[in-house]
Formats: sequence, C-alpha cells, structure tokens
Amino acid sequence: MLADPSAPVDPSADGALAPRPSRFDFEAIGTHWQIETPHSQPLGPATRAAVLERVEAFDRDYSRFRPDSLVTALARGAAEVDFPADAEPLFELYDRLHAATEGAVDPLVGARLEQLGYDAEYTLRASPAGEPSVPDARDRPTWPTTVTRTSASPRSGVSVSAPAGTVIDLGAAGKGYLVDLVASVLRDAGHTEYVVDGSGDLAHSGSTPVRVGLEHPLDPSKAIGVAEFAGLSLCASASNRRAWGGGLHHIVDPRTGSPAREVIATWVIASSTALADGLATALFFTGAHQLAKTFHFSYVRMYADGRAERSRDFPGELFA
Repeated sequence: MLADPSAPVDPSADGALAPRPSRFDFEAIGTHWQIETPHSQPLGPATRAAVLERVEAFDRDYSRFRPDSLVTALARGAAEVDFPADAEPLFELYDRLHAATEGAVDPLVGARLEQLGYDAEYTLRASPAGEPSVPDARDRPTWPTTVTRTSASPRSGVSVSAPAGTVIDLGAAGKGYLVDLVASVLRDAGHTEYVVDGSGDLAHSGSTPVRVGLEHPLDPSKAIGVAEFAGLSLCASASNRRAWGGGLHHIVDPRTGSPAREVIATWVIASSTALADGLATALFFTGAHQLAKTFHFSYVRMYADGRAERSRDFPGELFA
C-alpha cells in the first residue's frame, strides 16, 4: 500500500497546513507497524507498552516461526495445546473461510509452505518433498478433519489436539486479526480516532475518511488506484511479497500444493481486519460471487495478465 499523494489536507485557518498526526512506529512479527492518532491525542507510554505486549503475546501463541509458541508445540507432538480465549473467533473465521473456498484457505497449509522453503529457518529453498504440486491431495490433512477443538465456554480458551507434525499457519487471516486486537487496545485506552497499519493490513476508526494508494504488485513505486473509506478495514495481499527462487511465494493452494499464478494481488475492504485479510487470500483461489454468498465485502483483484477487476461498491477508483 502506498501513501496517497492526492490525500486531502485539512485546510486550517488562513490556509495553514493541519498538524501532522501523531505516529507510533515499531517492528513486530517480521514487518513494520505504524499507528496514527490525531496530533492532540498521541499514544501515552502505557498504551504503547500495552500495544507491544499484546503483539508479543499473539506472536508467542500463534507463530510457527518461534520455537516457544503454542503452534510449534503442537507441531512437535504435544498431545493437546490450550490456546487463549482470543483463539475462538480466529478459528471460527477459518472454519467459514475453509467452507466458502472449498478448502483453498486452510491453516494446515503450513506443512506445505515448509516443504517449499518458507520455514522457521527461512530456508527459501524447496525440500526434496517440495515437488511443484501435490499429485493427489485427497488424503492430505485438512483443518476440519484433522484438528480437534474443545472449549468449555466462549471465554475459557480453546484446547486443540492434532497428530504430531501438524503445522498450523495462520498467515491468511492472523495478521489482520492482530490488527483488530491492537485496535481494541487503543479503544480500551479511550482512543476513538486512529489508523492501525500492519504493513498492508489496515484498520481505521473515526469520521474523517482515509485515502490510500493501491500499490502496483509489479512496480511498488506506482499505484493502480486509490481507496477511500472510514470506519472499516482494508487488507492487501500480493504474490510479490515473501517470494523466492523458482517462482515460489507464500500464497499456496493447499489442494494442489502450488502457489497462486493467475491472480497476483488483491485488496479487500470489510468490517473487520481479520475478515478483510482472510478474504484477500481467498480471492486468489475463489470467485468473488462465491465468497459473497457468505461474506459482505468489496474488493479489487489484479491478474497476472494485467487485468484488474473491482466490485461495484468498492470505495475508490482504479487508474486507467
């Protein structure tokens, strides 16, 4: 995503420029984060600490790249792992995405990503098991058939059991969900106007719309269009991000074991960042009309041949 050079500037008295918003920048889960609040309402030290603590807790629970995470414990053979209460909404979203995409969005794609080289050591080199595609995926482990979840109550957490070697990857919707959790920290601290930007996954709150450029997936210095919205979330996904040798990248269809080829970038606006994030991945493999049977969203999708399509209600424009 690009900062929109045509974004409107609030003309204060006598035409003077409006004060720049307050910004809090930090690095987490392997990417850059930025939180903007009005100039008069910067994040205090306690709120900044709470944000960093929330991000660290999420990473410690759900990252498959950390040796001390719950996800890693399950992959290494723990009979049962107790996830915190925030797991239930995230896992339920994956249930819905898995059903709506007929298995194209599946957290158990983690094992395949590791075979292709996107592993905890960032090998970025396919292993001998990383053939170009999975010839027969009928017997592959899937989210609904392999993972067992139990929860005593909505606030009690989720106990998860799965066979050893089950690698959960929450990359499709996890970062977007974390953006929502960070936004919740801000609201708890009394902030009502903010933009939380987790490098392409963005949550906005406030009455003044935000304008962002849609980064061209083949030339990051250009934009293919602009989105303008308020009180919603926008997420972008592109195959040029986290890509490595041999045409491999991180957006993989678990049903075939192959990276997406036809679609190269998507942008989704929805009511939550987790949903927008998950649908941005789903649109690489599933028609928008099919997803619209389950979810409410607007979108832009760009294909490898340069074509771009948008939903009629997408709040923005595409450049010619």
